[in-house]
Amino acid sequence: MTIGRIAFLGSGETSLAGGRIFEALARFISDPIRVSIMETPAGFELNASLVAGRVAEFLKTRLQNYKPVIDLIPARKQGTEFSPDNPEILKPLLTSNMIFMGPGSPTYVARQLRGTLAWDIIRARHRLGATLVFSSAATISIGAWALPVYEIYKVGEEVHMKDGLNLFADFGMDLTFIPHWNNAEGGIDLDTSRCFMGIERFNQWRKMLPVGSTILGLDEHSGMVMDFEKNICEVHGVSSITILKDADESMHSSGSVFSLNTLGEFKSPQPIENGIRLEAWDLIAHASSADEETPPDEALELLELRKAARIRKDFAESDRLRDQLATLGWLVKDTKEGQQLSKS
Repeated sequence: MTIGRIAFLGSGETSLAGGRIFEALARFISDPIRVSIMETPAGFELNASLVAGRVAEFLKTRLQNYKPVIDLIPARKQGTEFSPDNPEILKPLLTSNMIFMGPGSPTYVARQLRGTLAWDIIRARHRLGATLVFSSAATISIGAWALPVYEIYKVGEEVHMKDGLNLFADFGMDLTFIPHWNNAEGGIDLDTSRCFMGIERFNQWRKMLPVGSTILGLDEHSGMVMDFEKNICEVHGVSSITILKDADESMHSSGSVFSLNTLGEFKSPQPIENGIRLEAWDLIAHASSADEETPPDEALELLELRKAARIRKDFAESDRLRDQLATLGWLVKDTKEGQQLSKS
């Protein structure tokens, strides 16, 4: 089992720093890069598709050298046609090798994805090597405990905690994430650090967490990449990350590398199906099988060029294109009905 990388951004998924993190991750992904962008975090907004679409447009430009295939996954709300349990809208997820979730409401995304087919597919794809990227609200939502930012900061509710999606429970780790760690939008009059909570309210919230919980704070325009194969964490961006564990606090600046075990003892889930419904594995297996039999766009383009070469009786060019198709793993056969492609 090859577990994919996981990247966390404190903010700025479409900034220069965010772009560099996406590009660093893309270098490790085999062509073609297939990106799925989840609309769930902002699914309560009327413009959820526009929020996700801005990230898609950014990645099309930033990763243009990799020619990514990018899909928006409108898994916005349970109990609707755009439910995270609707297999039809989840199809691109089945073959994605990079999955992104970003801005929105942390508690909303946790509530909408918990126990759904979409969340099972995301976790299964990660165990099969897909890279996961979380930013802003989504970063909070996948932790063991979710900070209810909007409820406290905007609505005025008392400091309290909510269950997160607890992604790392699969690996025996207790991790909670706080983006916008060094936010300073409040200026000198209002402390908006610790994701707009301020240090005083954040400390109240922290005391509510179980003993032994590990908190990872990510500065804005900064991030961290977990590499499970190398058992390391790498810090990227313009600032740093902060790790809080019981009474211990450590800071790691951009460019630093530390052991994954600094965050907790990582355990690979066994068997691979553990905690994920069989339906998700079956859908992925069938999608991968069908995808292997579908010629890529590059092969289809070469086939059209070969057809044109044969029409003008340029058989040398036709043979060259046939050989080029063979290097892509496809054999071409000329029949009365025209050219036919088959896997070599």
